[in-house]
This record gives sequence, structure tokens and C-alpha cells, in this order.
Amino acid sequence: MAALAGGIAALVLGIIGIIIWRGEFIDILLGGVPVMLILGGALAAYLGFEEIKDKKTTESFDDPAQENLQREVKDLKKEIKGLKDDKEEPEKKEDDTTTQE
Repeated sequence: MAALAGGIAALVLGIIGIIIWRGEFIDILLGGVPVMLILGGALAAYLGFEEIKDKKTTESFDDPAQENLQREVKDLKKEIKGLKDDKEEPEKKEDDTTTQE
């Protein structure tokens, strides 16, 4: 409740202040807008530069290293498949021998 009352009081005083000191308020805006534009432009230029730098960094990763990893993953998948097949073959042989008896 106190925050609501304080907020309403600040709003009323702010409106009265702008009406009474209109000229000074306009002067502050005239001085503040160019500064905000300069700071905003500098921030945007910095972020754009960092984005370009990051993009170049990601493009320059070693592709051969990535290809080696992909090849190794494929080899491991083949090895796992082979191990699974080897495991299933003895079970099939046991099933065949039990059905023949």
C-alpha cells in the first residue's frame, strides 16, 4: 500500500515538475538524446564486431579433426554392431541344438 501511495505521489510531482520546468526539461532532453545515441551506436558497433569475430572463429575450426571424430564414431558403431551379432549367434546356436534334440 505504501508503494502505491509513493508511486502516485511521485507521478503527480513528476507531472507538476514537467509543467513548471518545461524549458529545463526540454534542455535536458536536448542534451541527453545525442549522448544516448552515441552510447547506443557504440554498443551496437561493438556487438556487431564481436558477432563477426565469433562467426570467423566458428568457421575456422579444424574440419579434419571433425571428420576424424565422425569416422571414429562410425567405426565404433560397426564394432558395437559386430559385438551384438556375436552375442546373438551363440544364443541362436543353443536354440537350434535344443530344438533338434
